[in-house]
Amino acid sequence: MLPVMRCLFISTLAVGWLSSALADEPDTVPTVHGLALYDEPELEVGFSHFPYVNPDAPKGGSITRAAVGSSFDSTNPFIIRGTPAIGIGEIYDTLLVMNPDEPFSVYGLLAEGIRLDPERYWIEFDIRPEARFHDGEPVTAEDVAFSFELLIEEGNPFYRGYYADVERVDVIDRHTVRFEFATNHSRELPLIVGQLPILPKHYWEEREFGSPTLARHPGSGPYRLAEVEPGRRIVYELLPDYWGRDLPVNRGRHNIGRLIYDYYRDRDIAWEAFKAGVMDYRTDARAATWAIGYDFPAYRDGLVKRITVPDGQPSPMQAFIFNLRQETFQDPRVREALNLTFDFPWLNANLFYDSYSRTESYFQNSEMAAEGPPSEEELALLEPHRNELPDAVFNETLPIDHPLDLRERLRIAYDLLREAGYEVRDGILVNSESGRPLRIEIMLFDSGLERVVQPMLRNMSRLGIQSTLRIVDINQYLNRLRSFDFEVVTGQFPQSNNPGNEQREYWTSAFAESPQSRNLMGLQSPAVDDLVERLIRADSRDELNTTARALDRVLRWKFIMIPHYHSGETRIAVWDKFGYPEPFPTYGFDMSAWWVDTERENEINQRLRRR
Repeated sequence: MLPVMRCLFISTLAVGWLSSALADEPDTVPTVHGLALYDEPELEVGFSHFPYVNPDAPKGGSITRAAVGSSFDSTNPFIIRGTPAIGIGEIYDTLLVMNPDEPFSVYGLLAEGIRLDPERYWIEFDIRPEARFHDGEPVTAEDVAFSFELLIEEGNPFYRGYYADVERVDVIDRHTVRFEFATNHSRELPLIVGQLPILPKHYWEEREFGSPTLARHPGSGPYRLAEVEPGRRIVYELLPDYWGRDLPVNRGRHNIGRLIYDYYRDRDIAWEAFKAGVMDYRTDARAATWAIGYDFPAYRDGLVKRITVPDGQPSPMQAFIFNLRQETFQDPRVREALNLTFDFPWLNANLFYDSYSRTESYFQNSEMAAEGPPSEEELALLEPHRNELPDAVFNETLPIDHPLDLRERLRIAYDLLREAGYEVRDGILVNSESGRPLRIEIMLFDSGLERVVQPMLRNMSRLGIQSTLRIVDINQYLNRLRSFDFEVVTGQFPQSNNPGNEQREYWTSAFAESPQSRNLMGLQSPAVDDLVERLIRADSRDELNTTARALDRVLRWKFIMIPHYHSGETRIAVWDKFGYPEPFPTYGFDMSAWWVDTERENEINQRLRRR
């Protein structure tokens, strides 16, 4: 993949150049206020605010949340090196912003006007003349072009994959910037270009971008860095003179005056801090805590409330991930056998109060999840890869018919391991030829999952597998991920209702050896590479669904990870000082639409002081 550098922008692909040259010129393309992936955006020109927000929400107050982990050492979230501070994205604006009440529609933020080539070979943005960075400098088209080049050349590999089809960026004038695309295969590319964070050229061009730093960088977003205390906290404060405060996409949003993140090494200590009123808000990921943990005075007195928010997106794939770069995990029969040691029914009944469902699909709880036998349309996509894929992809139904009974699961697992060339000698599972034991280490940075891991390790030991759990601090964990020095780790692959360019970094061969990419497992598969590109090129909802199902089917039969579980909702606990609009937006949870009831906040603070 060629790096996107200004010195290379003169050189273009012949096909892309010809198609672009024949496309409508900018002066014949209408300027619009928003874009939708397939249809037209729901909100018309002149809309006053997003429908779900309270446009009269008061400003002020604070919210304190926990960041669980040792600390942070960087306020630059865009690079490989360092551990970035949580919440740092609050200081940056983008060209466009999504409306969480629509499947995938974007509206102008930094950009007041948008022109999209009808053939989708280019897009132009008109930057708002009033847009300003925190230091008062104007946001210009030069900043947009600079940001793109900087992130592609020196940023996280994610950006190179996400924007791989952007061929060049042209600064037309001070307030107009144009992105040229090498192809028009990615329908979402014009929209996700608008999600690019815009950095100030005047600040970064004389600084080292690739190294961690604790400087208070200027952005153009609603918040600025107020306190930077590694090992303790990071605080963002709302700008009273934020340039975009009264834009339609912002009215009723960004209401809370101070966003405070306190760092805790241990999740249990953070929970105690919440109960004591030190924290205001928590996302409760523990089923046991949610079921029986709220019998404490503040909850009984009505000072704390619980809220469940239905997920409007597919449930993320959270899983134990195999490092396919290791010889241990080369055989899919071994990976399937290890999958069978995960006893979800026991976990759900004994640890989770039957509050979860097992995650099976990479697009769980959506119309993109594969079910039953493959359709004729799916088979047409899969057939060119018959030599690579197992027969089950073509012939078997989904979900995979694994028994629920643990004894039966372990019997099947043992048979698979024997087929893969293993046998038990003196109670230890070894390779029949080399005599080498099958050893597996699961690495975590948070002890919260230990209770989930230990039953699985016991089941592995019943098969003769020598398995261990190692818990390391977050910095060591990240360093080992970057060097692929692990066997099994946990990971999460969030999905939207419109999967696209991010799938390259999740699954494709180009990112298998790229440090800090999200292809943690090191998957390299021509079939997956082809299906991902077809998914990105999908030109209709039906085509996208069919391609996603085919991709889902291939990934599931490859057994590249051990899927966990999901609830289909987000569980939130708060001290009852917040207001929020209801109903919640359909396709995404928007915390920026909340506000603080300062009278209620003062009342709670007084009651806490009297305790």
